[in-house]
Amino acid sequence: MRFAIVILNWNGKELLRKFLPAVVRYSGNAEVIVADNASTDDSVEFLRKYYPEVRVIINSCNGGYAKGYNEALTQVDADILCLLNSDVEVTPEWLTPIESYFREHSRIGIMQPKILDYKNKDKFEYAGAAGGFIDRLGYPFCRGRIFQSLENDKGQYNDNRPIFWATGACMFIRKNVFDELKGFDEDYFAHQEEIDLCWRAHNRNYQVYYIGESLVYHVGGATLNTMNPQKTFLNFRNSLFSLTKNLPKRKLIPLLFARLILDGLAGGYFLFQFKFRHFTAILNAHFSYYINFVKMFKKRDEINKDIKYFECTSVVLSHFVYRKKLFSEVVKSD
Repeated sequence: MRFAIVILNWNGKELLRKFLPAVVRYSGNAEVIVADNASTDDSVEFLRKYYPEVRVIINSCNGGYAKGYNEALTQVDADILCLLNSDVEVTPEWLTPIESYFREHSRIGIMQPKILDYKNKDKFEYAGAAGGFIDRLGYPFCRGRIFQSLENDKGQYNDNRPIFWATGACMFIRKNVFDELKGFDEDYFAHQEEIDLCWRAHNRNYQVYYIGESLVYHVGGATLNTMNPQKTFLNFRNSLFSLTKNLPKRKLIPLLFARLILDGLAGGYFLFQFKFRHFTAILNAHFSYYINFVKMFKKRDEINKDIKYFECTSVVLSHFVYRKKLFSEVVKSD
């Protein structure tokens, strides 16, 4: 089974300097590749000088996460792809349990490891934590992370189990599954395209798994930090894109109506906090969604009406009203 670890880079020379050595050291026979998204720093020169064993793919432009990987992965020949952020520190033997699970379970198409915070290694990290889920209203959350509330790692998620979505910070996917799904939706640009990809994988009866035996540490926020208005725009808009593309028709309209109301309340919350740029970002996200609604609706492919896509009724209600901060509390409350 051939592994390729593909790191998408844009002006990330210092991140490569810091984190690439461990990737090379701990990745065994896997091919390590850096896909450069038309960087304007000297990332490529740095790689060619100090890491001649690392293959470099130069993309035609900075098309974000989605287009960047789609373009680069057409040039990668491997059975298993690891899409790895440049700000991830890998650990010894991180690939061993992943490879074992892929060999033993043919219907598993996508996996992620346990992801802890590089800056605070006792805590789960925002982007992925111990596996992703969504609630009945389509809001994403993770085991180990409910909105901005992060759990300490006490071994409570050292299991291997199905999840709904795997983080794009460190996603393993079979190359044939990635090709079958036609890769990421490039209209997302960045953020939540991995949720859409995993949802489409579920619709085709592939499984998505969290492997707690594999561990990496993620810096997070290296491209856009969690409170960047552009990230607010992308998260709100792209979440609506995913619902439009993947929900059964009978659920789509009532859920979209509920979401638009709740998004409006979120905008009011930002306004109350004088975070005017985030309020504007939500407005712009909705305008962009309306403009693209027909386009997204036409992208609807296979919809599996039998999959249980939600893990709880409302993570928003559980967290913001009932003040629940743990995954176990949120799920049990419903």
